[in-house]
Amino acid sequence: MKRTHALLLAAVLAVFVPGAAAAGPHSAATATASATAYSPPWTWPLDPVPALLRPFDPPAQPWLAGHRGIDVAAAEGSAVLAPADGRVIFARRVVDRPVLTIDHGGGLKSSFEPVEASVPVGTVVSKGTAVGSVRAGSHCGPGCMHWGVRLNGEYMDPLAYVSDRRPSVLLPVGRSTQQMSGQVPSDTADVPAPTPHGILRRRAPPSTRPHRRPVPPSARPVKRPG
Repeated sequence: MKRTHALLLAAVLAVFVPGAAAAGPHSAATATASATAYSPPWTWPLDPVPALLRPFDPPAQPWLAGHRGIDVAAAEGSAVLAPADGRVIFARRVVDRPVLTIDHGGGLKSSFEPVEASVPVGTVVSKGTAVGSVRAGSHCGPGCMHWGVRLNGEYMDPLAYVSDRRPSVLLPVGRSTQQMSGQVPSDTADVPAPTPHGILRRRAPPSTRPHRRPVPPSARPVKRPG
C-alpha cells in the first residue's frame, strides 16, 4: 500500500512539476559552484579561522556606547597576519595595551589589539604577511583579540570583508540560475501551472493573442420567419 502511494505521488509530481527531477540536481550543482567560486576580498588575520566571541554592534549615535569591531578567540603569542595589502601606520601602546593599525588604501584601515607589531611603522605589507603577535591586556579578557575596520572614519563590520555576506537566492523548481539571470531563455511560458484547484494554463500576453476577426453583417445567417 505504501509503495502504491509513493508511485502515485511520483506520478503527480511528474505531471505538475515537469523537469523538476532533471533540473533539481543541475540547479543545486550550479548554486554550489557559484558559492565555492566566491572569494572574499580579505583574509582572516589569524590562522586557522578563529571563533567569534562578540559580533559587531555599532551604536546608534557616534557618542553612544557600542562595539565598534569584533572580538575573536586568540591565544597569547598567536601570529597576526595582514588581512589585505597595505602599510603599517600605527604601532604603539594605547593606555595599557599595544595597538597595530594598517592602512589598506581607499579610506580603509584595520586595527588590532592587543597586538605587538613585528614590523616598524611605514612597512608595506601584503595580504597574509605576519605583522605582529597577540599579547595580554585585551578589553575582552585573556585569549581574545579585538579587530576593528574603518572606512573613511566610519566603523564597519570586519566580517563583511572575510566572509560571504551576500543574500541567499531561492530558485523556483525546474529553473536554473542561467534562466533566472536571463542567459538562457525560459521554455516554461506555455507549461501548465498547478494550482490548488487543478492546472491553470498561463495566458499569452495580449499582444501575442490571436485576434478573432469580426463577421460582417452580410455574412451573418438570417433567421427567416415561419
